[in-house]
Amino acid sequence: MTELNDLSYQVRKAIYNVHSFLGPGLLESVYEAALLYEFEELGLHAISQIAVPVKYKNAQLKVGFRIDILIEDQIIIEVKSVESLQDVYKKQVLTYLKLMDKKLGFLVNFNSTSIIDRESLFRIIN
Repeated sequence: MTELNDLSYQVRKAIYNVHSFLGPGLLESVYEAALLYEFEELGLHAISQIAVPVKYKNAQLKVGFRIDILIEDQIIIEVKSVESLQDVYKKQVLTYLKLMDKKLGFLVNFNSTSIIDRESLFRIIN
């Protein structure tokens, strides 16, 4: 298992590469596919559209959430391509982290002129 800090660096590098190459304004699915390609190139295990189970008391609820990308079974990535990120998106990632018992997630908005500004990429810790 790759150390979390090293893995975090590689994730950010992949995000920057995708944004630098594709730029803003495309569908989320395009960025997700490009990220999966980048992670494969980096030799990282990445899977997309992971079902998130929700338990309530002793019951498994028949509702579903989906994580956009899970890297090395450690880091969750939520991909957006929106005018601006709402606080609810950050809460969504934190909830995914709690439900999946993961420590680190990224919320990224590719619909931005600069992916490195503080309004486009958020590191979220559980």
